[in-house]
Amino acid sequence: MQSIRQLLDSKGHQVWSVNAETTVYDALRLMAEKGIGALLVLQGGTIVGIVSERDYARKVVLEGRSSLTTPVADIMSTSVLHALPEQSVEDAMALMTDKRIRHLPVMEQGHVMGIISIGDLVKAIIAEQEFVIGQLENYIAGALA
Repeated sequence: MQSIRQLLDSKGHQVWSVNAETTVYDALRLMAEKGIGALLVLQGGTIVGIVSERDYARKVVLEGRSSLTTPVADIMSTSVLHALPEQSVEDAMALMTDKRIRHLPVMEQGHVMGIISIGDLVKAIIAEQEFVIGQLENYIAGALA
């Protein structure tokens, strides 16, 4: 069972962020440049929120706001859950599924050490299942030989 730390070590620890005063437009531009779906919102190194493409769709587009003038603070989610590096991939998947979130910062001793997405977790779980299946197939083939 893979830990979140192991997942981050293979995926990378890069975290992209903005501050609360950043315009939604600039946040979206950064997400597009980096090929990501969410950004942490930091103030003085502390997480104050997370902003995602979903927030944009629901709180800017559907409410008729302008992304050029709306600050991230107006649309970000302020209740930010996090994972610990020692947690298993399966535990993080359960949390994200239960809370219906797609991005989860990973914290260690009050510091952000990375961020994981639901896609990262699905990829890790599939890789682990493929490994187990391969081992079982080898075992069965060896037993029949």
